[in-house]
Amino acid sequence: MSTESAPFTLTDPTQHPTYGDGPLSRWCKKALYEPRDEVFIRLTLKMVVIMSLSMGALFAAQRTTPVPWWIAGGLYFAIWGWFTPPVILMLHCTMHRPFIRRPRWMDTVHPFVMSFFHGIPTGYTEHHMGMHHMEDNMQEDLSSTMRYQRDSFLHFLHYWARFFFFVIIELPLYLSRHRRKTMARRAVFGELGHQAVIVSALLVDWHWGLFAFALPYVSVRTMMMVGNWGQHAFINTAHKNNGLTNSITCINSTYNQRAFNDGYHIGHHLKANRHWTELPQDLLDNRETYRKHDAIVFTGLDFFMVSVLLWTGQWKTLAKRFVRLDGKERSDEEVIAMLKSRLAPVRDWPAVEEPAAAE
Repeated sequence: MSTESAPFTLTDPTQHPTYGDGPLSRWCKKALYEPRDEVFIRLTLKMVVIMSLSMGALFAAQRTTPVPWWIAGGLYFAIWGWFTPPVILMLHCTMHRPFIRRPRWMDTVHPFVMSFFHGIPTGYTEHHMGMHHMEDNMQEDLSSTMRYQRDSFLHFLHYWARFFFFVIIELPLYLSRHRRKTMARRAVFGELGHQAVIVSALLVDWHWGLFAFALPYVSVRTMMMVGNWGQHAFINTAHKNNGLTNSITCINSTYNQRAFNDGYHIGHHLKANRHWTELPQDLLDNRETYRKHDAIVFTGLDFFMVSVLLWTGQWKTLAKRFVRLDGKERSDEEVIAMLKSRLAPVRDWPAVEEPAAAE
């Protein structure tokens, strides 16, 4: 059997949406650093309209209509749940690349507006850019999965509780320790401000505040932790950590179609500011590097599904969705054994010297 990478087909988007030459498109060409990001402007405008109307309708339903509060709240939460994943990944893309050139104030307020409607942490940038990408899921990373048994739901609950209850303390301390004090202040005051909004909404009408602000606050943080768990579930200490050995990539999924190719997590860690439309081609161009480093790629799954499949012991499904990059006829049992070997807690990482992975 050949040792070269096996061919495979990608169905994830490689082109940005186009919208003609209307007034908004012409404005985007002048106002954005990257005209391909017009899709984010349109998503933002759509969310401001939809979520404002939905939030107002929810408030009115709680106060003036006979509709039971839990039905109105459930409908609002369903709308919120459908639109929130692409909004989170829009903010992820725009924090890694310059977004709005002018007016500058719009670039500044953009993530806070999205946080207001969707419950996204106001300290998302500080956590992701100021800490996670600096530490790359290693021991100093506050969101590192290394110390956990990553097919254990009980271990995930410990991971969740630490992040949910202590990130407001641990993140500013980390940032201050690494001389990122401006980020530390933003993380503290942003989180306290977010919590003040939630408390105020609950005081105005607790049913409305619960569904519009409190549940999104809890749910987004849980979604992010479930996703990060799946992204960094499999750790291969046989190679030096270089972005390929403690991340996974998920291809050919509906999630990638909706969330700007978020499944290409290895490619993202190798070059964090790569445009989302370029990630599939990057995998094709570097599949030999992926093969040499025994990188894990799944097809037809997303990170959330990977986490759930691990917790429920669905090894056959994981094995069938595993992409054999080396072209070898490995049985499902062999793949399962390999996957299980990469889930144990990692106390320290052997220093293996090897060339850095290509970008």
